[in-house]
Amino acid sequence: MFRRLLAPRTLVVTAAAALVAGCGLLDSGSAEDEKPIVVGTTSAPSTLDPAASWDGSWELFRNVYQTLVAFPSGAAEPEADAAACSFSDSRNRVYHCELREDLRFSDGDRLDAAAVKYSIDRIRRIGVKGGPAGLLGSLDRVETRGERDVTFHLRKPDATFPFVLATPAMSLVDPKEYPAGKLRTDGRVTGSGPYALAAYTDDKEARLVRNSHYEGFADRKNGAVTIRYFQRSAQMVAALKAKEIDATFRGLAAEDVVDLQGKRDAEGLQLVEGAGTEISYLVFNPEDPWAGKRAVRRAVAQVVDRGALAHEVYKDTVEPLYSMVPRGLAGHTTDFFDDFGDPSPAKAAAILAAAHITAPVPLTLWYTTDRYGSATQPEFEALKEQLEASKLFTVTLKSRPWKTYEAGYRAGEYPVFGRGWFPDFPDADNFIAPFVGRENALNTPYESPEITEDLLPQARGESDRGAVVRQFERAQQIMADDARLLPLWQGKQYIAASEEISGGERALDPSTIMMMWELQRKTSW
Repeated sequence: MFRRLLAPRTLVVTAAAALVAGCGLLDSGSAEDEKPIVVGTTSAPSTLDPAASWDGSWELFRNVYQTLVAFPSGAAEPEADAAACSFSDSRNRVYHCELREDLRFSDGDRLDAAAVKYSIDRIRRIGVKGGPAGLLGSLDRVETRGERDVTFHLRKPDATFPFVLATPAMSLVDPKEYPAGKLRTDGRVTGSGPYALAAYTDDKEARLVRNSHYEGFADRKNGAVTIRYFQRSAQMVAALKAKEIDATFRGLAAEDVVDLQGKRDAEGLQLVEGAGTEISYLVFNPEDPWAGKRAVRRAVAQVVDRGALAHEVYKDTVEPLYSMVPRGLAGHTTDFFDDFGDPSPAKAAAILAAAHITAPVPLTLWYTTDRYGSATQPEFEALKEQLEASKLFTVTLKSRPWKTYEAGYRAGEYPVFGRGWFPDFPDADNFIAPFVGRENALNTPYESPEITEDLLPQARGESDRGAVVRQFERAQQIMADDARLLPLWQGKQYIAASEEISGGERALDPSTIMMMWELQRKTSW
């Protein structure tokens, strides 16, 4: 998913825990004086309103809001949450959901079919630029019947639509609390998720308590969770070692992972490692006089040493990636390795010579200083060193903080720039479709009619996602040949925690979002 800063952040502290308990938000079966599990992360929300969020806010949303379908621990496909859903036709164009009985929001208001329609229609009506409305491109209309039946009519076959509905962007909201045509700005949350938001301080802390009205798949193994937001990995790890927090779930820097691997036993900590689907890649601007040349892009692809980046910069906490679709998903290939093999300045020189391009080629590479971790700067310094060592390029590095960086690449200012991608859902479609077409998630036009008009529609018409490997393999062959996007590495998932905490291995969903309800103290519950 894009990690975007979409809306101004509002500093607000809501009701104290005692007031929340008085409003009926605390589960009657939980102990109000139980010590909450405290989790650290470097991924703070940019907004509390799902209609504005296609970014790191999803971590909070997954725990305080609810979706119609979701990914329980270990699931590969969406399963029932607020509703049982399935396609009711053979063409994957009509998706029907039946809500659970007597669903309610955390304030006690009814969650019925009308509220579902309101929530989805509201996303499209508000239409935040760069927001989640982009995920609903295949949706024609939402129809309701009675209090529990909701039907989604699609413009065209789309077997990935259930995956879209499982994203936290499609969180259900209370129509009485969320304006139909604008974002909610009072800093409060009224959802139907496993937890209610008891208090929130922007960029600092979110306090979650059990939602007594919750009905869904989550089996909550704790009574309360506090999420603390850190600017840097080192600060977060220091807090973990000082027992100020119990666990971390996003933002561990490579050097901190290596340090924890060596000292965890001595310091009473555990480090859970799992496969991840986060990817990092370079984007070439087709309007730039140099980056717009296919031969220049292919020459860069021929020189870049992904293995060196993974080992020397990231200390093997990431793995080299040779396609936009990461390992572990149907449709993954190694096309960039198959086409270019090992790094070779000689082969890169031949590519430039065949296109009558005289070296050295001037390139400017941009990166963001505060979005993807402390290793980003040394990563780009290493890329500069690799490219200039070939004698084929002269590289200028430039950087900006994320807020202005994102605005810059959307305005087409950067010849070459770095991006990261956390998937909206675990399907190869989500690593190809967002980046192609005249209007795409990067705001950098990439027109490929074979992909957008043939391969993707074919794949979306097939419910068996294992049966569409051919389409995704062909799409990646096209992308490797164009070299408009250059995949660099695939990340791993790490959770560091006190030895007193269990459940970390079950807590991450397929989109690397933490399900806080899986965490528990070994001496309780």
